[in-house]
Amino acid sequence: MADQPDIATVVAARAGDPVAVDRLVAGYLPLVYTIVGRALEGHADVDDVVQDVMLRVLRNLGDLREPEAFRSWLVAITVRQVRERFRARRGAPEALLHEDLRDPGADFTDLAITRLELSGQRRETAEATRWLDEDNRELLSLWWLEASGELTRDEIVAATDVTRQHAAVRVQRMKGQLETARVVVRALAATPPCPDLQAVTAEWDGRPSALWRKRIARHTRDCRYCSPSWNGLVAAERLLAGMALVPLPATLLGKGLTAGAGAGGAAAAKAGVGAHAAAKVGIGLSQKVLTAALATTAVVGGGVAVVVTQQPDPPKAVTAAVAAPAPAPTTTRPAPTPTRTSAKPSPTPSKTPSLKPTSAAPIVIPAKNSRKKGVGVWKFTGSKAALADVGAGWYYNWGPNNNDVPGPSGVEFVPMVWGKANVTDATLSEVKKEGDVLLGFNEPDMGGQANMTVEDALAAWPKLQATGMRLGSPSVAYGGDTPGGWLDRFMSGAKDKGYRVDFITLHWYGSDFSAAAVNQFLGYVDAVHKRYGKPIWVTEFGLMNFSGTPKYPTQAQLVTFIKGTTKGLESRSWLERYAWFGLPAVGDSVDFGLYKDGDSPTEAGEAYKAAG
Repeated sequence: MADQPDIATVVAARAGDPVAVDRLVAGYLPLVYTIVGRALEGHADVDDVVQDVMLRVLRNLGDLREPEAFRSWLVAITVRQVRERFRARRGAPEALLHEDLRDPGADFTDLAITRLELSGQRRETAEATRWLDEDNRELLSLWWLEASGELTRDEIVAATDVTRQHAAVRVQRMKGQLETARVVVRALAATPPCPDLQAVTAEWDGRPSALWRKRIARHTRDCRYCSPSWNGLVAAERLLAGMALVPLPATLLGKGLTAGAGAGGAAAAKAGVGAHAAAKVGIGLSQKVLTAALATTAVVGGGVAVVVTQQPDPPKAVTAAVAAPAPAPTTTRPAPTPTRTSAKPSPTPSKTPSLKPTSAAPIVIPAKNSRKKGVGVWKFTGSKAALADVGAGWYYNWGPNNNDVPGPSGVEFVPMVWGKANVTDATLSEVKKEGDVLLGFNEPDMGGQANMTVEDALAAWPKLQATGMRLGSPSVAYGGDTPGGWLDRFMSGAKDKGYRVDFITLHWYGSDFSAAAVNQFLGYVDAVHKRYGKPIWVTEFGLMNFSGTPKYPTQAQLVTFIKGTTKGLESRSWLERYAWFGLPAVGDSVDFGLYKDGDSPTEAGEAYKAAG
């Protein structure tokens, strides 16, 4: 966050500099308010919890050994205080005030809708947060900030006190519950209403709850009238990216609060502050802000003035439109020759995990990144920075772990079991540590790649399935839509044996460098989806001529291809992920890669960066 104080300010505040303390509190209050407000969903306790957080932070600041870890430490304290309040509320139940009686500034969902003038799917998403379980509201408040680039995944891991892999699983489950809640909101708001849904909700008191979320969601899946509510849901990341931090609440717009009077005096007294402490606060939204006058003697041994500067209004959100899927083109892609040689590396994954390198300063992911958009990556100088800059939501390296190519926090790594020789207990143990999605064998229909028979793949598949991870099919080099082809025989065999294949993975390379390549590629993807009816991941695609000249397209041709294909892929709801081959534009990949180093994209790289 641009306005948050730097490490030097943290060091000065820890040493007792009152001006630095002022800047520290002012700079981080919006972050704390956003986490607490989203997690507690408008409860009257929000202001008190924020106050408790900041008091604890200031009282214990002198014990902070690593100033560079201040923000992670702050977020962890915030999450602990939210959980303490949840436990207290369970011990002494306190019903939420009716929405008509609540302080308008205390309901952060209403605030998001009102202040950002939300509409369409952003409004649905904001309203859906009311339907989340308490633990998921807490996690959403953190992931929301990660999606907009305000927090890193490492900070979320530290705050929730779980492993990185567990955090990834929790985030995915939370997102699934959020999607269900969005459908519930959409179904309840339908005009005209569904008569059967009205009957189902006849005894509902109108308050969101887990029980009614499940009942209504179950109805929407089975109801012909309501089931379309599941269609056309824009990925939450794209919707939440436009929702900025909640602006600081205060009662007196443009007025000073003195420590000796009103709420400010109460806060100052609670903090043990002298009568000269004061706070200047901007943007009035709430009727009971004690935090605005936060101060403490714990750090500096006397009164401290807390100055909270006015924040600019959040940008107005634009309604997210869902593009209609492009019609299936009549042309079909030219099948690449089976004797092609691949330019990508053939990974030989290590069977023993190695320590992952750490970075002194986490790379912040741009706010605009597509959950669908990914890249294939192999080791090159600047890979981590390039991954952050390109705006990818995920990546893979054809291996079971990312030890050699660690990515920035917030960009998901997806492991792969590359071939028959990699189906070992050691490799399968590694992939389970990396998340909850697993890619199957790499081009088993190609000599020089995994080079497996269908029977080999089917014999090994139960071991991949036993990981419990969401499982992608083997990635065939070509002919995925061909009756009797490698993939077709594998899918038939898997069905006969009762094996699980959760989505289809594909590769595609075209030797026609004209604008027609866009529809050739999309037509192939559409044909494979039509044949199997499963979600699709395109894990490699690009333009290359393996048997003729020129071997590679021009940058201008690549730009045209990237713009057209990514637009088509983003618009297809069943197309879950896609990955360009590949991220590095160095050595023998200079003609088709995207980045020369961490911050030097090619023309094709600029086009791919803008996609999504």
